[in-house]
Amino acid sequence: FRVGTMLSKDIVARRLNSDEGISFAEFSYQVLQGNDFLYLFDNYNVTLQLGGSDQWGNLTSGMDLIRKVRGASVNVFTSPIITDNQGRKFGKSEGNAMWLDPSMLSPYRFYQFWFNQPDDEVVKLLKVFTFLPKDEIERLAQQIQDDPGSREAQRVLAWEVTSFVHGEDLTSQAIEASSALFGRGNLCNIDEQTLEAALDGVKVKAEDGSLDFAKAKVADRVVEAAVAAGLFRTVSEARRAIEAGGLYLNNERVSGVDDVLSEDSFLHGRFALLRRGKKAIGAVERA
Repeated sequence: FRVGTMLSKDIVARRLNSDEGISFAEFSYQVLQGNDFLYLFDNYNVTLQLGGSDQWGNLTSGMDLIRKVRGASVNVFTSPIITDNQGRKFGKSEGNAMWLDPSMLSPYRFYQFWFNQPDDEVVKLLKVFTFLPKDEIERLAQQIQDDPGSREAQRVLAWEVTSFVHGEDLTSQAIEASSALFGRGNLCNIDEQTLEAALDGVKVKAEDGSLDFAKAKVADRVVEAAVAAGLFRTVSEARRAIEAGGLYLNNERVSGVDDVLSEDSFLHGRFALLRRGKKAIGAVERA
């Protein structure tokens, strides 16, 4: 690796001329990635590396290294960086990486990511991540203009991408889980892994500052569980909600202010779903 060549890389030159500059770690990363490509070539016969367009300089460093030390010809392929409406790229560094491995990102959360895309982003994503014909994408774009609240384009995007990656069965489970959380489906049809992923957003702050599910035991009062889950500030407030018919346990209206959690209250023996009104969701995990 020649320093002059490393300095001439477009991304390095731009950073050197910018106000933020470039750190040694960032500058020397092309050495690390180049040797990584060489290792993959030697040990796994890898002859093609893929990456975002911002990785062009790092990728070609490996290509040049292999040509010099092995006399072999390898290739690199880059694609345009996908960014959100704030200009932030999708990836680990931004905390919004879309892992394909379900053990790293559940199909439910994968589906929700695509479904929650804003109107001004969804058409671009339909063009990039689906195989829908042009006229169908144009129809969905017009639907956004005519009825922005329908979210039909988001539903199509989420279905197309999730079913392609995880299959139709797991995608259907993700959709059913979303509906069931808000009383429009059967909670018993949701498997434990999907339910846990669906409830991830209702974790509360633990004593050590981390996020975790609120805990409850069999025979604990429902009002206390609802407070622990963060749906109410006080037991009195939870009692008033029950008297007004506005608190639900596993989508069943709680009728008594002194009702307690039973064995059957915990779905899969773990979670009790609590809902305040139509939209406020909480949950407790069995202690």
